[in-house]
Amino acid sequence: MDGDSIARLAYLGLLGAAIVAWFISQNRQPLNKTMQQAMAWVFIFIGVVAVYGLWEDIQNTVGPAPQMAVTDNSIEVPRARDGHYYLPIVVNGEPITFMVDTGASQIVLSAEDAVRVGIDPDQQNYFGRASTANGVVRTAPVRLDSLVLGPITDTNVSAWINEGQMDQSLLGMEYLQRFSNIQFSDGRLTLSR
Repeated sequence: MDGDSIARLAYLGLLGAAIVAWFISQNRQPLNKTMQQAMAWVFIFIGVVAVYGLWEDIQNTVGPAPQMAVTDNSIEVPRARDGHYYLPIVVNGEPITFMVDTGASQIVLSAEDAVRVGIDPDQQNYFGRASTANGVVRTAPVRLDSLVLGPITDTNVSAWINEGQMDQSLLGMEYLQRFSNIQFSDGRLTLSR
């Protein structure tokens, strides 16, 4: 700790002691009743700090998930709270949520999602390389029997399994280029064929 931190800590300690002394002197109740009230305020303060610190996580957990709107051959999704766009796609009969990544070239499956769609990542040949934010990772090419996004179905689609750690499968430009129009506007992504 440097000198400024020690001075701040001493100031906060004195301020806290002064508040506690004032609280005790103003309360003419027995000491145990005063301590109960003081502890109640401490827990209220801790609760407020916890809610403030976890507010974004609470919103993501409790709040409604962004909904996809489908009209004819057009799909529209709102931007998520984290600033990304997510598309729910049924891959080989299994629902997978992909993050739209215009910086990715191909469809990239996490190892967990690959297992969900019936591909064993341990049986793949990882001869490809991909540069990611976490460095260079090995990748393995695979074929997906079907991708269903709303009313749009694609078959025999190429993808890659990422050998590195991924929290989310990625929907790259190879798939996005199948759409005639891709538009980002007013916090919404619209895909049209």
